[in-house]
Amino acid sequence: MPEKILLVDDDRDFRSEFKDCFDEYEIIESASGEEALKILKKPNEIDLVVLDVKLPGLDGTEVLREIKKNNPGLGIIILTGFGSKDVVVEALRAGADDYLEKPFDVDAAKKIIENILEVKKSSADFGSGGIKGKLEHAKRFIQRNVHKHISLSDVASVIYLSPKYLSRIFKEKTGVRFNEYRLSIKIDEAIKLLTKTDYNISQIADRLAYENIESFIRQFKKRTGFTPSEYRMQNKTKHRKR
Repeated sequence: MPEKILLVDDDRDFRSEFKDCFDEYEIIESASGEEALKILKKPNEIDLVVLDVKLPGLDGTEVLREIKKNNPGLGIIILTGFGSKDVVVEALRAGADDYLEKPFDVDAAKKIIENILEVKKSSADFGSGGIKGKLEHAKRFIQRNVHKHISLSDVASVIYLSPKYLSRIFKEKTGVRFNEYRLSIKIDEAIKLLTKTDYNISQIADRLAYENIESFIRQFKKRTGFTPSEYRMQNKTKHRKR
């Protein structure tokens, strides 16, 4: 299964040329930053974003910051035709993994893309057709979409299994039910946000795609024994004692 690259550029001819040069990848096209963010907001398997700085509406740097806020582990390459080091420096500071200046050398660009994908790539062999590989693939999909609402059907469609079969085999092979695993990933991410950011409880619930704050608080307490506020306060108290 080829890696997926989201190409964000308003130049249709450039997008066509890019697809021809990098036909070993599955290229998903977007002509604007707003459109790209909509694509990324949905459950997806995008491995890398190639993002032009000069875009209609939101510029590339704004889009970059928004992507990093919601998908911090996603690889991003900035495209710039300005030849300005200031643009590059700003993009790298905002979290871009690397940059390409237009027009770029295809061979050099391929090496940059390959290197970033290799770094981001999980050690698991997601291309495996076996059940073990499919389940690892399912777990990674859940982890990388922790900020979105995903269903059993979403995951099943990605690994080409029926939802009913995935539900049964997930419990058999991992020892936990699908929903329990999905919840554990969300709660782990919630703990990171509680301990490492200043987001309030409502903001954290929203970032983790909970329908309402009450549902988030209820599930968090069931999992940890504490409300999110109690957990944050306890963590702060521990740090003060140290």
